Amino acid sequence: MKIMRIPFLTAISLTLLLLASLTLASAETTITTNGKVGDTVTIEGAIAPGQELYLTIAQQEEFKPSDATMPHEEKRFAKETKKRGFGMDASIPPLYYVLTTNPTAFGQRVDDTRYGGPSVLLGKGRTKGLYSTYSYLLNKDFNGIDAAAKAGLGPIQSEEQWKFLKWANESSYGINTIVKEGNRVGKIVIFSRTVLQDQSSGNYWDKGTTVKLDKATGQFSASFTSYRHTPPDTKFDVYVNGSKATSFALEGKGFWLAKGFRYMNPLWIVIGAIAVGTYFSMIGAAGGMLMAAFQVLVVQTAGPVGVNAANVLKPSNMALTLFSPLGSFYRFAVVEKRVAWPVGISFGVGIFIGSIWLGKYVSAMLPMAAYKEWLAVLVVIMGIKTLTEMTPKAMNKRKNIKAMTQKFNAAVKKAKETGEAMEMGSIEPVKTGLTDYRFKFWGEEFKINPLLFAFLGVLIGIVSRSFGIGGGFLLVPAMTTLGALPMYVAVPISLIGTCFSSIGSFLGYVMIGYWPDWVLAGAIIIGGFAGGMLGSRAQKLFSEMQLKVVLAITLFFLFFRFFKIEVWI
Repeated sequence: MKIMRIPFLTAISLTLLLLASLTLASAETTITTNGKVGDTVTIEGAIAPGQELYLTIAQQEEFKPSDATMPHEEKRFAKETKKRGFGMDASIPPLYYVLTTNPTAFGQRVDDTRYGGPSVLLGKGRTKGLYSTYSYLLNKDFNGIDAAAKAGLGPIQSEEQWKFLKWANESSYGINTIVKEGNRVGKIVIFSRTVLQDQSSGNYWDKGTTVKLDKATGQFSASFTSYRHTPPDTKFDVYVNGSKATSFALEGKGFWLAKGFRYMNPLWIVIGAIAVGTYFSMIGAAGGMLMAAFQVLVVQTAGPVGVNAANVLKPSNMALTLFSPLGSFYRFAVVEKRVAWPVGISFGVGIFIGSIWLGKYVSAMLPMAAYKEWLAVLVVIMGIKTLTEMTPKAMNKRKNIKAMTQKFNAAVKKAKETGEAMEMGSIEPVKTGLTDYRFKFWGEEFKINPLLFAFLGVLIGIVSRSFGIGGGFLLVPAMTTLGALPMYVAVPISLIGTCFSSIGSFLGYVMIGYWPDWVLAGAIIIGGFAGGMLGSRAQKLFSEMQLKVVLAITLFFLFFRFFKIEVWI
């Protein structure tokens, strides 16, 4: 057999040529950025002529399900890994982008992506919902991706990693636990950014992205807007068509909430808490729910990678439902003496038991989506009932409230005429018993069953633990409808209950290891306490009817929120 011999110089030349082709992207790739999160990152370089561009930017620090150490997350990941086909050790970069001229290699646009509305009526899934949009979904079959595109994925090189990446970027739990960056339609997160092309595509997820490639020469230029809430000093690796080319890091920009996982000036949180605390102390309801909405829509509380956003938001939320009542309670209890203590204490004990003990068992058994929607039904019934109480027919049946309202309105009129401060009426106990408590307010007698509200408190405590709220949105309408109490009496009782529920719920979370973001909670405490003081003074500026209208509007707002009927998007 004749053996062909390659001259030494020829072998050296071929080796150098091969190395040059492998390092072409690495040698010529440049990064242009001012190094701050939320700003544009531009990457320029060259690939072999005629190829498609696969430019991958991947966070260096990866996450795998086995990294989750908190109890709720450990349980959820153990379930999802079995169901979705990826292991506990499959790791992905939480922040991961592929800028490409060939996005169809990895997934496709789905034009009828549905969202919003009650799942009990519409069902679940991307083809169910009141609203319609479009989205980009990754391929289910990793092996079906062609070799060149698969190589361009950088650190994602196994089927398990691909399945984990798809789930983390396309499920609400994954986005709220691992990825933390969502593509939104209005205020609704649809999926997270992964595969991007030039913004000339018109797709909302490609906004702020440019991808330019001259196939004849292989020269490319690509840029994207980095995630506004990228943690400070996050390091990224850049891969060009599969070869690691370079790295860069982004510095923080603004005040970083370590557990809230957001950049936010605490002053804005204080201002928001003042507004919510004032509203809460006036009507005794929805403070926790409105503060939760503020955290979701304005602060966008997320939680560290591996911890679900809800498990940071809820304990932080307790700061408002605890300290806002304390800000108003001195005036209600000491100055104006209009707290029905037997009812407040019995309710408080019940809600404490429900929130710190029973809540963790019940909330674990009930699917949260269905739980919210049944609450929505209850809330809207209470809203309708609250409105019907204001009709002349209903007012005539409740002569004590009608007479009290007339006296209150006369006192307001007199105060305006004389320029003097109006004095609120105080509670005068008539009879105190476990099932029969009677008192006079503005000269009218009212009767209520404290034991009944102890049992009601247990149920509301379960709800408050599940959602991280105070429960006043259920208690106040229950007291005004079932207990036939005026708003001026129902609100102080509600504030006692929310204090107990907040303490119980907070201890319940802390006992299993979930702590709030202390800066976020501190800002909420300051704002909530100030809002409580303002609300207790503002309440007497409104009549019984006006307070009930505000309560009814709040209940209908919560109905839309629970049912995900986002009419304002």
